[in-house]
Amino acid sequence: MRYSLQTIPRPGIESVTVKAFPNNYVSTFVVVDFDAVERWKPGTIPAILRPVLRGKKSVWVDYRFKINNAGEMNFTVERARYENIPLPAFLVSKMIAIVAARQPEKYDTSKPLPLPFGLRKLATADHVIQGEN
Repeated sequence: MRYSLQTIPRPGIESVTVKAFPNNYVSTFVVVDFDAVERWKPGTIPAILRPVLRGKKSVWVDYRFKINNAGEMNFTVERARYENIPLPAFLVSKMIAIVAARQPEKYDTSKPLPLPFGLRKLATADHVIQGEN
């Protein structure tokens, strides 16, 4: 991911750290440009959170994903927080959708997402991600 971010910059994302846990649970630490998200879709960040979610900030976002038989992934946001402030999952999902649509691949998170590298299966164990073609 680090190499990918350097070779293909991702609008709205500066860095990502990923930790894998059992049962397809993934925890991420992401530096997000909240000003860009708000520019792309004004009103996304609730007024009560705008004083703290400005500029580039680090947020923790935990997901759980499922893979269908076509090698596509759906995910749900389990938990998210900025510092000690919990962020509503629906808000984080909305921000992810906005950022995903701005990527070169033009991801639509309302639909299943294709797995990369021709993978058909993907699963996590403790600190391990396993995939099959």
